[in-house]
This record gives sequence, structure tokens and C-alpha cells, in this order.
Amino acid sequence: MERVLEKRNLGKAYKCVLSNNGSAEIDGMRVGELAAYIRMNWTMLEQRLLNGCYEPQPVRRVEIPKPGGKGKRNLGIPIVLDRMIQQALLQVLNPLFDPGFSESSYGFREGRSAHQALLKAVDYVRAGKSWVVDIVLEKFFDRVNHDILMARVACKVTDKRVLKLIRGFLNAGVMENGLISPSREGRPQGGPLSPLLSSIMLDDLDKELEKRGLSFCRYADDCNIYAGSQKAGNRVKRSITQFITTKLKLKVNEEKSAVDRPEHRKFLGYTITGRAKASLKPADQSIERLKDKVRTICQRGRGRNIHKVVTELTRTLRDWVNYFKLSKVKIVYQELDQWIRCKLRCILWQQWKRPRTRFRYLVKLGLDEERARKSAGNGRGAWWNAGASHMNQAFPVRLFEKLGLLSLYTRMLEFQSIS
Repeated sequence: MERVLEKRNLGKAYKCVLSNNGSAEIDGMRVGELAAYIRMNWTMLEQRLLNGCYEPQPVRRVEIPKPGGKGKRNLGIPIVLDRMIQQALLQVLNPLFDPGFSESSYGFREGRSAHQALLKAVDYVRAGKSWVVDIVLEKFFDRVNHDILMARVACKVTDKRVLKLIRGFLNAGVMENGLISPSREGRPQGGPLSPLLSSIMLDDLDKELEKRGLSFCRYADDCNIYAGSQKAGNRVKRSITQFITTKLKLKVNEEKSAVDRPEHRKFLGYTITGRAKASLKPADQSIERLKDKVRTICQRGRGRNIHKVVTELTRTLRDWVNYFKLSKVKIVYQELDQWIRCKLRCILWQQWKRPRTRFRYLVKLGLDEERARKSAGNGRGAWWNAGASHMNQAFPVRLFEKLGLLSLYTRMLEFQSIS
């Protein structure tokens, strides 16, 4: 605990919480108010932490949609002060636990990333492991057994004050609709300490997979095991499901888990296609999620300047392509670029409203008057016109480039040339 409360460690934790910002939680304190609160109350807080009698506050429950709109994921957001204390704990505990974690564990670890996990998965498929055992844990964060988790933590942490504090964060409870509910199992997904506790809990699974000599990649609670045949995959799935259920007291979602070809499963937003020359491409669900974001931006853009819509779109597109830069499938990006340009042409057609306004803009953009007049009064809907030749001629690719619209295809080619 003395190491946790060292001035340098606390200063680093404070800066981390400050940079992450975040909203005020159940106590109403904002991130910007934390420094003043600490100056006034630190002597008392430090004494409570050193004496082992600090009591974490309940977290605020927030529900966020799961990818694909299939249900919601619960987040538990601690108060600002508890976030700083968790961060300070993390900075001391992580060097104790991380070196012992599996080489096949990639989630929320310094120097490791989702991209590394994906590239390793591709290597397994190219090596002949062309069947994947996709293990999906059911409500992992809501079902973690506190006693099992604390036993794992106690293997490397002997300070009872630290153990009591971590248990306090687990048992702090959840506030929802003004009511506080106790937490007897599970742990809040949302605090700085949450990823490390996940890795500690699932390290037993990693060690079991390694002991059996299996090829696997795990990122947080996403675990894919690669096998050479469907029969071997089914055998692995049965035995690992039993291990997870009996040893970790967690539940495997049998409906979502499967033994299948990699091209039929999604891992970290990607799908692996091919065998000996396996490569990555964005999963269909990831493409649909991007389209949903584009639709939302375009819906807001019907009454706005097209430059502002393009600026907002480009930010979203840049984030998306930066993550999906590992893909080698060009047609995905070409089709998305075409679809996005159609959405923007659709906005322009709707903004022009009347046939005479559309005629005037079409002529201004280079169409001859006869064709502009026929196109402006064709009576078709905005989406049909957005894909028609007259709008493609009036607003070609070069005009979107001039507006600053990011081309996913061009950006992907840039990444490939660098790599």
C-alpha cells in the first residue's frame, strides 16, 4: 500500500485520470474538481487507505449497445476519486502479474495489441490449423466469482490492505435508477483495474491451453483456439467448456460458441479468409456498424453544409480504416467508398429540393441544359438519383477529394505500401 501511495505513483495516476476526462458520477465530482478535493482531504484519505478502512463508492451503471444491436453491455463507472485509486493500484500490480501472463494473451497489455493477435491467428491458419474453436463466455464480467478471483490475486499480493481494497471495489455495488444494489459476483467493467482483473481471472485458462499444447489467441474474453480438423476442434471445445465451467465457475454461451471455418467466424472485428494464403478482411458485422455510423452522420447532415458533413465523416472513416488496415481485400473498400459517395450525393439532391433548383445546380456543375432539365424533373427518389449517371457526372470523385473526404481504398493502399 505504501508503494501505491507514493507521490510519484499517485501523480502519474492523477494525470492518467485527467487525460481520460469522463463525466461526473454518483458523487457529482468532476475530473477538474479532483485536485482541489485531494488537497483538502488527502491526509484523511491516505490514513484510511493505510489503515485498510477506505470504502469505495458504488459505481454508476451505464448500458451500451452491443455490436450488431444484439442486447446491451453493462458498464460500471466508478467515481473520479476511485478511478484515481484504481489507476494507482494498477500501476503497482501490473508489473507483478503481467510478466507471468501467456504469450498468447494480447488484451490490454503494454506492447501488445489486437492487431498482433489477428496476425498470429492468420499464422495458425496458414500453418494448417484451418478450424477455429470460437469460445464465447456468457456475461463474463457479470459472472466472475469473487473468491476465485481474489485467491488468484493473493498468490502475488500479500498486503492485506491491498487485498481488502480490491475486494472493496468488487463489492462496492451498483447504482441504477437511484437505487444501490450489492455485488456478490461479477465485477464492474469500466474502471482502470478491470482489464488486469480480467487477465488474472483468465490466466488459468491460458495456462491450461498451453499445457495441452493448443494454438490459441485470447484478447480479454475473446478466445479463439485453432485446430487441424473439425473432429479435433469438437474435442477441444467439449473439454475446454468443462474446464471453464468447473474450474473457473464461468459459463460458456453454447449458442454463440462454435467449431467452424475461420471465414465463417468473427474475431476482433475481422474474418480470416483462405487457407495456405490466409488473409484478413473486415467482418460483415464491422462493415454494417460503419454503415450505421455513416447513416447517422448523413441523417444529421440533411440541413447542414456539406463541408461539415464531410469533415465529421472523415474523422469516423479515419478511425475505422486505421483499425482495419490489416485487410488485403480491396473490393471491400472500393464498394464502401462508392456507397459513402452515394450517401453524400443523396444529401445534396435532398438539399436542392425543387426541380428548378436541381436544374440550376446540375448546369452549374457541368451538365448540358437538356440533360439537366430531364434529370431534375425525373420524379425519382433521392437515393435513385444519387446513384444515377447525372449525379456521378455532376459530383465526381475528384470533387469529393477536393472537399476533403477520406477514401478508404486510397488509405488502405497507403498502409500496404508502408508495410
